[in-house]
Amino acid sequence: MVTSAGARANRSPFPILLRLVWLSTILLSGCAQPLRQHDASALAGSHWNGRFALTVQSEPAQSTAASFELSGSPSQGELQLFSPLGTTLAVLTWTPTKATLSQPSLEQTSGSLDDLVAQATGTEIPVRALFDWLNGIPTEVPGWRVDLTQLPEGRLQVRRLTPTPTVDLRLKVQQ
Repeated sequence: MVTSAGARANRSPFPILLRLVWLSTILLSGCAQPLRQHDASALAGSHWNGRFALTVQSEPAQSTAASFELSGSPSQGELQLFSPLGTTLAVLTWTPTKATLSQPSLEQTSGSLDDLVAQATGTEIPVRALFDWLNGIPTEVPGWRVDLTQLPEGRLQVRRLTPTPTVDLRLKVQQ
């Protein structure tokens, strides 16, 4: 997604913290996490939960960490983000034709998961490739480097080198 500086200035002015908390988007936060029961009605597909840390090396650098639950598939799914105390910070749901980001005081909808993620976080994140990476498949995404060597221990590290700003995403998945 290529945008000019002027187009970026017209984006929805989510506070930086809320933008990052969304994808805010992976672990290693070191905070205790309440145990969650897997909902039997969850979307078909894979299911992961754990913690994440996201750092965007912008000026100034932006970082956040939260607990997450990711269910579904690249075509239809749900990502929930939680505070260390278990409060729901945001819920992202998507289908092939629609993506919705719900926060306690805001709901935003887009026809594209990728566009909504970029708008919410201020940077592009390859959410669809994340499913492959969590399944141990080294899917290549231009500009991104994935480290799957610690996946058997439940750790995934992904880094975007280009375009700038550099983005680091670390996940700790409960096993």
